[in-house]
Amino acid sequence: MSDLVASAAARYAKDNTSPFEDQIAAAAAWTQGNTPAPGMMSGLAEARLLEALIVAGGARHVLEIGTFTGVGALAIAAALPADGRVTTVEVDQDIAAVARRHIDASPNGRRVELIVGDALETIVGLQGPFDVVYIDAWKADYPAYFDAVLPKLAESGVIVADNLFRGGAAFDATAEDEGTVGIREFARRVQQDKRVHNVLLTIGDGVMLAWRRPASER
Repeated sequence: MSDLVASAAARYAKDNTSPFEDQIAAAAAWTQGNTPAPGMMSGLAEARLLEALIVAGGARHVLEIGTFTGVGALAIAAALPADGRVTTVEVDQDIAAVARRHIDASPNGRRVELIVGDALETIVGLQGPFDVVYIDAWKADYPAYFDAVLPKLAESGVIVADNLFRGGAAFDATAEDEGTVGIREFARRVQQDKRVHNVLLTIGDGVMLAWRRPASER
C-alpha cells in the first residue's frame, strides 16, 4: 500500500468511526491542547476497538497499564456494564493528577480505580482475573508486562497492546533505542508463545491482540 493510499485510508476510517463525546471528548481536547506529546493518549480507533472487545466479550474487569490523561480509561469505563470496573495504573504522579480530574468529571468515573505507582510492582498485587488488559505504557517494559499479565488473564480474556509499529521504528533494523527493542521483543515473545493466539492489526500505530489458545492446544 502506497503512503498516499494509506493516508487516504486512515482519513476515511476516521471519518467513519464514532467520534469521542462528552467528557471523553473534553479530556481528549485538553490533552491535545495542553500536553507536549498528545499522541500518547489512546487514539479514537484504538478506543473504539477496546469498546467493541468489551461489549462483545461481556467484559467486567479491565486492566489498563498507562493512564496518561485518562482518555483510554474513560473510554473503557463508558463501555463497561454498571457493575464493571477498570483498574488503571500510572507511574507519573503529576499526569495521574490530571487523569484524576478528568475521571472525577465523568459520570463513569465511579467505575475507574486509578493506582499511582510502578506498573510491574502494582500488577503483582492485583487479584484478577482480567477480561481485557490494555497495554500502552513504557515500551521497553512491554515484554515484562506480557509476562506479568498473562497469568492474570481470564480464560476468555484478551490482551490489547498499542504502538507495535512505534511510528515506523519497529520496521527499521537500525533503530536500537530501548523502546523499539522492547516493542520488537514483545512482538517476538507473543508470536512464539504457545499459550496464546495473536493478531497484529494495522490500526493506528499498530495494535496487537493476544488471547489464550484452547486448553487442548497448550
